[in-house]
Amino acid sequence: MVKRKEIHVVPNSQRGGWDIKRENAERASKHFETKADAVSAAIAQAKRIGAEMIPHNKNGKISNPNSYGGDPFPQRDTKH
Repeated sequence: MVKRKEIHVVPNSQRGGWDIKRENAERASKHFETKADAVSAAIAQAKRIGAEMIPHNKNGKISNPNSYGGDPFPQRDTKH
């Protein structure tokens, strides 16, 4: 089974603001003052490498992940 690539947008408790981190990374790849800027950059990166973009809330919970390619479990169309 192919492991999916993940890019997380997480709050930075030490510096404030938001970080973009790859899965299992210890350090952030980039830091932003606002969540909106971090999400925009994460989406661009996810599209470039075909990854899952996973934003987190301030409490650390995942909110509205989105796949930009390479999803091993794509959603099924339940309306048609």
